[in-house]
Amino acid sequence: MIHGETDVFDDLAAEHASLETVLAALSPQMWETGSGAAGWTISDVVLHLAQTNELVVASVAGERSPFSRPEGVPLDELMDRMVAADRGAPPDQVFQRWRESAAAELEALRGCPAGTRLQWAAVPLSPRTLAATRIAEHWAHALDVTEPLGVGYPDTPRLRHIARLAQRTLPYAFAVAGEQGGPVRCELTGPDGERWEFGDADAPSVITGPVGEFCRVGARRLRPEDTSLRAEGPHAATALRVLRNYAA
Repeated sequence: MIHGETDVFDDLAAEHASLETVLAALSPQMWETGSGAAGWTISDVVLHLAQTNELVVASVAGERSPFSRPEGVPLDELMDRMVAADRGAPPDQVFQRWRESAAAELEALRGCPAGTRLQWAAVPLSPRTLAATRIAEHWAHALDVTEPLGVGYPDTPRLRHIARLAQRTLPYAFAVAGEQGGPVRCELTGPDGERWEFGDADAPSVITGPVGEFCRVGARRLRPEDTSLRAEGPHAATALRVLRNYAA
């Protein structure tokens, strides 16, 4: 762990707590309003987070593949089917399911022995990497909840985990998109003005700019052309186009 950086499990707990504060303030009517996730209400978004928290627990418990899907079915479609199958519970029940599943997710990940590899959407992950993906998932969907309501959700140093995840998985993102890739370095400015660097210092391609914009591009909540991010070198612009904080 980099000096001054908080533990990924502690940061997952903090991300849970931030979202819980937002959700606890919503009226029942707000839960049924449209979210930033196309076709989903805010209640649907929170249900999805609860379902995927439960999948983390299932993975830790040793189920071979918590994402059981017919071959060729996109992950987004599978998630949409899961939400549709469970939709209909009142907001207080959805909220409680999410709170219980978030606590269970964190406890399960913290309790994994060293060297554990957990089945997940695309490839097996270490508990720490899976915790980073859960921070990314909760953060992106927190934006889906807060932005349509005009509620603030400030960027925090927890974005470091998301940015590192996005940079490290660029080879996967290039492959999913069918694009020719190469080494890309990221030089990002954190929420408090700190400088974060990820990737090979000698990489011929570099992306620079605010970490909040970088992470929003990776979450597909912002288009690269609508940011102040700069892409220099043979693969940087393509990297921004294919960047993702999540599996396909």
